[in-house]
Amino acid sequence: MANPKRRHSKARTAKRRAHDALAPACTGECPRCHEPKLPHHVCPHCGFYRGRQVKAVEDA
Repeated sequence: MANPKRRHSKARTAKRRAHDALAPACTGECPRCHEPKLPHHVCPHCGFYRGRQVKAVEDA
């Protein structure tokens, strides 16, 4: 098996890892309550999905 002959520098390692950062989750607006929600998910605030009540949500 091949082994590295020299150690990689911190700059070279950082350049390789430059594209490993996580992107923030994109959110859309719920058409019913206008709160941010993930696409293709039930709205956690009102419990609606595609115009229907899917989940019962307690109002606090």
